Amino acid sequence: MSDMRNEPRLASVTCANPAGMHRMAYWEWGDPDNPRVLMCVHGLTRTGRDFDRLARCLVDQYRIICPDVVGRGQSDWLTNPAFYSVPQYVADMVTLVAHLAPKTLHWVGTSMGGLIGLALGGTAALAQSHRYPTAGEHLLRADEGLRLDKLVLNDVGPHLNPPALDRIGQYVGQPAEFSSFAAAREQVRENCAPFGPHTDEQWDELARHVYVKSGNVWVKHYDTRLAGAFGQHNAMALMAGEQLLWQAFDALECPVMVLRGEHSDLFTDASAQEMVRRKPGTKLQVFEGVGHAPTLMHDAQIDPVLRFLLEDAPPFGEQPTIAL
Repeated sequence: MSDMRNEPRLASVTCANPAGMHRMAYWEWGDPDNPRVLMCVHGLTRTGRDFDRLARCLVDQYRIICPDVVGRGQSDWLTNPAFYSVPQYVADMVTLVAHLAPKTLHWVGTSMGGLIGLALGGTAALAQSHRYPTAGEHLLRADEGLRLDKLVLNDVGPHLNPPALDRIGQYVGQPAEFSSFAAAREQVRENCAPFGPHTDEQWDELARHVYVKSGNVWVKHYDTRLAGAFGQHNAMALMAGEQLLWQAFDALECPVMVLRGEHSDLFTDASAQEMVRRKPGTKLQVFEGVGHAPTLMHDAQIDPVLRFLLEDAPPFGEQPTIAL
């Protein structure tokens, strides 16, 4: 395989929102003719480049797509920040999946990216059985053939712990600028301490795409106005949203793997156990010494994901050797 296919290629699709159109960028790895697509979707304030290490392990098996969710990374910012919400993100992903036209679709989603995958996969399953949830009817009617074939939920589920949401909300909307990349990297190490131990090289990777140079300073890569939509939650809204996500989870027909950081304050052990109880066969993997969320940068975190995704998978082209 050429070196080009082992490095990410930047592309984009045009998506609709209630105020107009926007461009969603995505990073693509592997053979663009491979009909087996792995979608990797990042957390609230991260980018598609979070999955570089996972992607390099799977370029021989998948066409790997790592979007920058709108408002982040290389994607456009929305003119109206009120639309930074899971329904908009799901609609954008439907547009992207329709553009890719995969024969097989696997999904790895960290935190927010897992919620997007859960909402998309569950709503698609409900659509195909003609049991639409009222709030999600409009999302997938255009393509009732869309389905997820495997889903990995990284430190997220239908129930999210409200105090942890409040903690995250405290820093999401705060502007920040630093005179050097080293200073920005130290801020990432502080804010992302729950990610667990990482080498200096790994912290560099975790910071490189989330602080970008603007003039002579390094600033956050994302639209800090998204904090407004993120912070607009109350007990009733959270309960309603959770009920819809449980509906989506219960409707899933694909194999599911749930990852959890042992010390995660957002995704509790009780939530993970409830998912396993409600859907027997769900694989649960807990990573010791990690909070919210596992970065999937360590071999010990990557290996179980590879085993789950590649189980019973026919090879694409020549049988690859998976190197961790």
